Amino acid sequence: MPTIDSQTAGGSNRCAFLDMVAFSEIGPALLAVSQNGYNVLVGSTASHPLLFYSYSKHPDVFNSALDSTAAGRYQLLYRYFAHYASQLSLPDFSPLSQDKIALCQIKEQGALPFIDSGDFSSAVYRCSNIWASFPGNIYQQHVNPVSALEVAYTDAGGKIGQA
Repeated sequence: MPTIDSQTAGGSNRCAFLDMVAFSEIGPALLAVSQNGYNVLVGSTASHPLLFYSYSKHPDVFNSALDSTAAGRYQLLYRYFAHYASQLSLPDFSPLSQDKIALCQIKEQGALPFIDSGDFSSAVYRCSNIWASFPGNIYQQHVNPVSALEVAYTDAGGKIGQA
């Protein structure tokens, strides 16, 4: 479950979408051995978790093997953190701040109306340029099929085709 509540997020479909992003980016096994993914560094696996323990700021740990500074439940790159922290007046990289950043990124892609109406596939494809684990991206990394993402979304309480 995301830290943000359904009312603040704008509805239960939005919270379910955040859970699905975490499922896709972090995976259930790693979510279980971390603080629900909020303290995960890029390159982590469930058998070898790479974690950070201070939420005061983005950890900015560079993984040279992956050429990435991605961190947190939604694998935000360090270079984007300052922008979102300023834009959203966030004090830190806490779980709630991470949820707010992810929702802002989803909004920037124009995906919120699709999430709210239950057009799940359209929302996923609109966000594929953000999350490398989504189908339709150009990152040449592991991609989860939309069918698996839909199961994670509905398991988290998301509704398909709801108006």
